[in-house]
Amino acid sequence: MNFLSLIFALLLDQWRSGSARKHIVSSFLSYADSLEGHFNTGIHRHGIIAWVAAAGPFLILSLLVYYLLYGASPLLAWAWNVAILYLTTSFRQFSYSLTEIKEALRNEDLPLARDLLKEYYGMEAESASSEDISRIAIELGLIHAHRNMLGVIVWFTLLPGPLGPMLYRLAELLNDAWGERPDGFGVFAVKAFYVIDWLPARITALSFAIAGNFEDAVYCWRAQAASWGDQNQGTILASGAGALGVRLGDPLREETGAYHRPEVGVGEEADMDFLQGTVGLIWRTLVLWLVLLLLLEIAGWTG
Repeated sequence: MNFLSLIFALLLDQWRSGSARKHIVSSFLSYADSLEGHFNTGIHRHGIIAWVAAAGPFLILSLLVYYLLYGASPLLAWAWNVAILYLTTSFRQFSYSLTEIKEALRNEDLPLARDLLKEYYGMEAESASSEDISRIAIELGLIHAHRNMLGVIVWFTLLPGPLGPMLYRLAELLNDAWGERPDGFGVFAVKAFYVIDWLPARITALSFAIAGNFEDAVYCWRAQAASWGDQNQGTILASGAGALGVRLGDPLREETGAYHRPEVGVGEEADMDFLQGTVGLIWRTLVLWLVLLLLLEIAGWTG
């Protein structure tokens, strides 16, 4: 019943705001901070222990509840899957954020567009031009759509019950929370998320290619993805840029200098019109996955 679980989770996401999701994420990050305070001695293996202590109990609990509910009623287990999907995915915010940034740029309100970029993605862009904002928003939109939707869906289809979505989301949160530590504490969190995200990133890239310009997406994926330091992000951005027919990356000019960002994609420079194209690409990719899940469900019923 993966298809119906995802449909109902998407409907809940459209109907209810993400306040409950934000509260749970904030509570988990506070728990992760407390674990870091106890375990962070700068030693690599302590980072491994902290990661297991942070993610392990929630993974075990989610699966235990699922099987207990399934023993009582498969419908209750299905409802638990829907609840976990709702808490681990977010599609509404992605589509709204890009649409609002596009409208701000269309109205030539650069300060508002910069504020929206910071509000939704945490990206400082004080001196960014309209083209810079469009480019950054497309890049972050593709990455966030993958992490907050497509990556979760991939693991939801691979592991039983809520285990896949929980594993992916917890690994991503710990990567963001501990990954930039100057000592060795966060090394395992980065490696764990890279391994967990390796397959979903390439499936997302393939999905972008199918939903967009297949030939350009595959070309950019093969020729340009390796130029990014994070290979998973590079794969997603290169394929997404090729599928859209837009050029992304390139240095960002700021008062303190330029940040090196390899160029990916082919075609035109990014502008506000490509923001709507990005939303369309993600919608088509989501529909592609819904159709695939529906076909798998039908195959299971007929088999």
